[in-house]
Amino acid sequence: MSASPRQPRKVDHLVLPVTSLEASRERLSALGFTVAADARHPFGTENACVFFKDGTYLEPLAIGHRETCEAAALKGNVFVARDQVFRFRRGHEGFSSLVLSSDDADKDQKAFKKLGISAGNQLKFSRMFKEASGKESEGSFKLSFAADLRSPDSLFFTCERVNVPKIDRSALEKHANGAVSITEIALGEPNPSDFQYFLQEVLNQRNINSHSFGIELESGNANIAAYGAEGLKAWYGIESNCHSGGGARGLRFRAFSVGVKSLKAVEKILKKKKIEARKIAHRLVVDHSIGQGCVIAFEEVKSK
Repeated sequence: MSASPRQPRKVDHLVLPVTSLEASRERLSALGFTVAADARHPFGTENACVFFKDGTYLEPLAIGHRETCEAAALKGNVFVARDQVFRFRRGHEGFSSLVLSSDDADKDQKAFKKLGISAGNQLKFSRMFKEASGKESEGSFKLSFAADLRSPDSLFFTCERVNVPKIDRSALEKHANGAVSITEIALGEPNPSDFQYFLQEVLNQRNINSHSFGIELESGNANIAAYGAEGLKAWYGIESNCHSGGGARGLRFRAFSVGVKSLKAVEKILKKKKIEARKIAHRLVVDHSIGQGCVIAFEEVKSK
């Protein structure tokens, strides 16, 4: 592989549609995660996030006010519209979007349009954040969306944090399971190489590792892998085909891996909570359950 002059985009967070934040909080807490307080977007959706020390996080997403969501979608809010599409096609549990960090969402929007992969209008919004002390601060964001028309069940977007409140999240970044980062995002597709160009452009990464199980690209802070059916089974134990419903094609987020300090600590928590898991290679894999979104794997990472 030749060296790339590009700077690969970093993973910011993962959007995980869930049935309810209550169910998500119960499930993720049982897995050993510390879950932040519920928060509401101005366009009707709500979340209860799981933050990691490396700056990445999980965003379980629920519908807080259906009428507000529907109105926002009709006005062109891509985030809400695509969430509605995902829930219609895949149900209220899943992994719908990979979010990448950005210093210039306007530049990203122009690039996505030029490349023909823009998923719609840029979204700008602000919302209040509450600290543990009760103090509130406003945060502002710009989101620029990218998608491949052949993949209706997956959305990518960059997130520029225009105004970031100075909030101490150290307590929220401490997890009983020792989680510190997101290490891999796994997508499923019968023929992953068909989406090589799209993934290279959206990740801003030319280097690619092709093998019999699929393709892999390194983002700035995590591995992004598109696997065929054999790859999903080999690395995550996912027995089902890449897609249900007539063998449809297109990239679909199937699982992700979380870096932890000790797999033994994770095993202890899962055993106590009577949550089944299986060891596959260097990972401990937990199948989907209500409130979790999708398959989650744990793997040990070296402390920095």
